[in-house]
Amino acid sequence: MTVVDTGRGAILLAARRAFALQPYAAVTLRGIAADAGVSASLIVKHFGSKELLFDAVADFSPAAAELLDAPNDELGRHAVLALVRSRREHKQDLLLRVVFAAGSGDERALLRERFRDQVVKQVAARLKGRGKDLRAELFAAHLLGLGAAMAINKEGPAATATPEKLADLYAPALQSLVDQ
Repeated sequence: MTVVDTGRGAILLAARRAFALQPYAAVTLRGIAADAGVSASLIVKHFGSKELLFDAVADFSPAAAELLDAPNDELGRHAVLALVRSRREHKQDLLLRVVFAAGSGDERALLRERFRDQVVKQVAARLKGRGKDLRAELFAAHLLGLGAAMAINKEGPAATATPEKLADLYAPALQSLVDQ
């Protein structure tokens, strides 16, 4: 039996889809509500307004906290496992929504800025040595790539391998960026 989330989580998933696929001005609470299977008034109850809902969608700090919750000598493996487990357990990628922010518009620029501030800069702050900004950006790019591979082919090898197998294969590249 599949449990369907009809609360805050469902609203956030629907909002992430809506803001990723449409310009901010075209997104409506009614449209998000219909996609989430809830009422627009429930969205207002949980988030207050479209602007505050967008702020929640654009907040990468919980994702960064989850991905970076390990000492540096274990960071690559931990980040891979956290990303894969979140995708499998919660049916969402922690970071991939930033990929849809490549277009123009203030809201997309805000999404990219928050990603840089809340994820990339957090990684860079933990790194030592030369080139830490570049290494942090590449660390985040590796995680985005893994998330994209799992999203593109939902039945493919990356999407179906065990989290441990993916970490065995993928984490050394991430860890090399941390250890340099």
